[in-house]
Parts: sequence; structure tokens; C-alpha cells
Amino acid sequence: MSRSDRVLADAEAVLRRHSARGQSLSARARQRRNAGLMRKVKYAFWAVLAILLASAVAGFILPLGTTGVMIALGVMIAALLLIALMPTKSRVKTEALAATELTALPLKTEIWLENQRKALPSPAITLVDSIGVKLEILAPQLERLNDQEPAAQEIRRLLADHLPELVTGYQSIPQPLRREERNGRVPEKQLVDGLSVIDAEIGRMSETLASGDLDKLATQNRFLELKYQEAKELGQ
Repeated sequence: MSRSDRVLADAEAVLRRHSARGQSLSARARQRRNAGLMRKVKYAFWAVLAILLASAVAGFILPLGTTGVMIALGVMIAALLLIALMPTKSRVKTEALAATELTALPLKTEIWLENQRKALPSPAITLVDSIGVKLEILAPQLERLNDQEPAAQEIRRLLADHLPELVTGYQSIPQPLRREERNGRVPEKQLVDGLSVIDAEIGRMSETLASGDLDKLATQNRFLELKYQEAKELGQ
């Protein structure tokens, strides 16, 4: 295989890998929306059942008549309207990120970012998707990390402080001014540059954690090799 063929093959592998991760990200977002819809269906079912039971009990005590039936229907319709107006998507408030446990922080941050998509420019959306993919990779790595370790504190600052401050700071600027240059800086470009830095930093953190795991595994393997080699020599 020529060098150019290898380069093309590597590029295709990278694209397939990122495509698969992107599909996984979309699938998880779709699962959250479906779960939200199912919750609304359940709430609607129990609300209607509760109103019917209450009406039946009231009917045993005092005949409802046409007025009572109309009131029951009105309450039922009002309950269904309230449930229909409930948001389907999961919501995470900005201030809630700081109080989130480290292991749950990547998922909460991903949901929070998903909630911000409509308020962000197109170039930033691509970076938000990339950050979401990296958060998906980072999440299981944090399960083995102590919350008091410097690496854990660095990740918390990045996800719970720096990222929300960057996005909310951009959103606080009036829309007509977001693409206007001021003092040599354009808010939209600053947002994209900042998200690019955060995207790269999350990737670096994940690689660092993975490197530590690989080093630990190599040390353990070396220990086992030495131990059983010694045992084998003693048995000879």
C-alpha cells in the first residue's frame, strides 16, 4: 500500500469513528426526548385516572349532574394542557453544574449544552457537537478519579465554570452586536475560539487520564511478569 493510500485509509477510519460517535450522541439525545414524552404520557394517564376516580367517588355522595360532569371534563382538559406544556427535553440550570457530582458532570454538561444550541451561531454548533462526543468518552474515565485530585478539580473548573461563563457571556451580548468588531475583537469569533480551546482541552484531559491508565496497566503487567518469573525459577 502506498503512502497516499495509507493516508486516505486513516482519514476514512477517523471519519467513520467520528460519524459513529456523532450517531451515538444523537441517539442519546433522542432517547432523552423519548423518555420525556413517555413521562408526559404517564402523567396524563394518572391525571385522567385520578380525576375519573374523584368524580366517581363524588358521584356516590352527591349526583354530579350536567354541571358536575362539565367541571370534571374542564379539570381533565386543564390537566392535560398543563402536562402538554411541560418541556420534553431534560433541563439543567447553569448554577446546577457547580453542584453536580464529578461522575455525572459530563452528562449534565452535555444536556446543558444541548439546551443552548438554538442561541449559538452555526460555527459554534459544530464545536458543541465535538465537545459532546469528547464528554461521552470522558464520562466513564471519571468514575475512577477521586474528586479531590488536581485533575478532577481541573475538569470541574473547565466544565462547571469556564464553559458556562463563556457561553452565557456571549448570550448576554445583544444579538446585533455579536458580529460587530469592538477593540479588535468580535464576540462571535471569541465564542468559537473559546469553544475550540475547551474542545481541545477536554480531549487532552481524556488522553492524560487514558495515559495514566495505560501506565498503570503496564506497571501491573510488569509486576505480574516478574512475580511469576520468580516463582517459575524457584520451582525449577
